[in-house]
Amino acid sequence: MTIEADRELDITADTCPITFVRVKLALEEMAPGQVLRVVLRGGEPLENVPRALLDHGQEILVRRPLGGDLWELVVRRCR
Repeated sequence: MTIEADRELDITADTCPITFVRVKLALEEMAPGQVLRVVLRGGEPLENVPRALLDHGQEILVRRPLGGDLWELVVRRCR
């Protein structure tokens, strides 16, 4: 399944808690219903970012490995 993203964000060089802060700021610049594609590393970012997004009422459409330690999240801004 391919979902067209309105914006993309690479947070692979960042560490927690900045990873979620950058995603949150990107989503705040987007309209409800728009989609953000995020590339992040496994481990702490992969555990914390999706959990925080769900806690903030966002919808995770895709969570999949890209290879190595890289992952993709596709998130729809809900509010």
